[in-house]
Amino acid sequence: MAGLSCLVTAAEETLHQQVIESTDLLKKKDSSFTKRFDEAYGYVIFPRVGKGAVGLGAAHGTGEVYEKGKLIGEASLTQVTLGLQLGGQVYIEAIFFENAKALDAFKQNKFALSAQASAVAAAEGVAANAKYQLGVAIFTMARSGLMYEASVGGQKFKFKPIKEKINQS
Repeated sequence: MAGLSCLVTAAEETLHQQVIESTDLLKKKDSSFTKRFDEAYGYVIFPRVGKGAVGLGAAHGTGEVYEKGKLIGEASLTQVTLGLQLGGQVYIEAIFFENAKALDAFKQNKFALSAQASAVAAAEGVAANAKYQLGVAIFTMARSGLMYEASVGGQKFKFKPIKEKINQS
């Protein structure tokens, strides 16, 4: 397996660095995230979700998925919204899984979010007080941009295990 490291692309290395940076930013914004990361059964970090809207909105991002602190794959997030909305923004999204059942649903691509209302904006103390709902807790933190929004929509996710990435090389 000596040649395995050459299978990592520049894009994957950049994504991994962005995930590390985003994790650090969340912990700086709210010190209780350290405990959240340590105690979660699993989590996914989308370091740069780009969102834009003029009436109809769309967002997309790619992230890394961890189980018990170990990197197990990548995920993509796609969101479509409809309503009164205008603007663009980039944000971090972190999804924490309380147990194996919740993470397994995500890994089997049976996981979708039906509204932004289920996400909590990261701020000091929020990670400590947020409760899991159906085994999941979601947090967002704006990076840049401005969005005016009163909309409905949802997010869909697609999980890709690490072994699939290696087998495709």
